[in-house]
Amino acid sequence: MKKYTIQNTPFIVATNDGKIIKEHFGLASDGNSKISIAHMKAPAGWSEPFQTPEFDEYTFIIKGKKQFIIDGETIVLEAGQSIKINKNTRVQYSNPFTEPCEYIAICTPAFSMDLVNRDA
Repeated sequence: MKKYTIQNTPFIVATNDGKIIKEHFGLASDGNSKISIAHMKAPAGWSEPFQTPEFDEYTFIIKGKKQFIIDGETIVLEAGQSIKINKNTRVQYSNPFTEPCEYIAICTPAFSMDLVNRDA
């Protein structure tokens, strides 16, 4: 039995806001509830509502910029930078810039809409 898994067909999460989400490992792709690893592309002008996830989220920016509003503080990360946002932290993710943003997101435990807690 192999002691590794190569992911060639990540689960593509359906979105209606132009964001591309390809989960390589996690609940949707392989049933792993401990971690979610996703490759994401957010178009220029994209944003999500404020949310308070019940998981830690790590983000590494590959290209472009991504904006985070965390407990009222605005933070902008650029390519090569990363951030960890602790679970139960109120945050808004967006790309208010003119170029798309490409990044890797890692959630522990795995991302689940049941754990997101988005503002209405």
